[in-house]
Amino acid sequence: MTDRKAQLAANLAKVERRIAEACAAAGREREEVTLIVVTKTYPASDVRILSELGVRHVAENKDQDAAPKAAECSDLPLVWHFVGQLQTNKVRSVVRYADLVQSVDRSRLVTALSKEAVRAGREVGCLIQVALDADDSGRGARGGVGPDGIGELADLLADSPGVRLDGLMTVAPLTGEYAGRRREAFGRLMDLSTDLRRAHPAANMVSAGMSADLEEAVAAGATHVRVGTAVLGVRPGLG
Repeated sequence: MTDRKAQLAANLAKVERRIAEACAAAGREREEVTLIVVTKTYPASDVRILSELGVRHVAENKDQDAAPKAAECSDLPLVWHFVGQLQTNKVRSVVRYADLVQSVDRSRLVTALSKEAVRAGREVGCLIQVALDADDSGRGARGGVGPDGIGELADLLADSPGVRLDGLMTVAPLTGEYAGRRREAFGRLMDLSTDLRRAHPAANMVSAGMSADLEEAVAAGATHVRVGTAVLGVRPGLG
């Protein structure tokens, strides 16, 4: 085993243990929570190692990095998630490899995703990114739509060809009433998910929690956690 594979295996085991313990504490089965490894800034070689170690879900946040990496790893049994803010001029590229886009936050983006998914002959799963720090404009500091905008986007997604409404995503906010209150933020997302499923029962995916707060997300009821640093290490240039 190479040094890098040993390192990733050890990190992955620690994260798996954290998720399992968080599930047990919440009275949930481990199988209820899917680990998505965020591989942004890391090479395709790491993605290949992760696949060898049993990882099936990976995420990227920039198309210029993700597109070549996904192409290089196209032989692997992976589900690719796009989690970054997405500009409409990148949609055609993203739709070629992304199985799910977790950052849907405006109607123009839904329209573009639908058009390009149909063109590519694909169905792309979509999560509405919820901004719990939304200001008067209805937008959050790191993208997303405020809670009041979920219903309109959900209905548009449900009525658009080539895309599938799968649920909600959020990032713990740094400002606003939920700043520093991650568990409460994730609890609010779960309440919004319950509301969404009344109109769209199949939209039961809830993506929340990262390396620092996955336990709070699992406790709240998240179905997917997005973990990067805890698996891959501190990102180059960030420490």
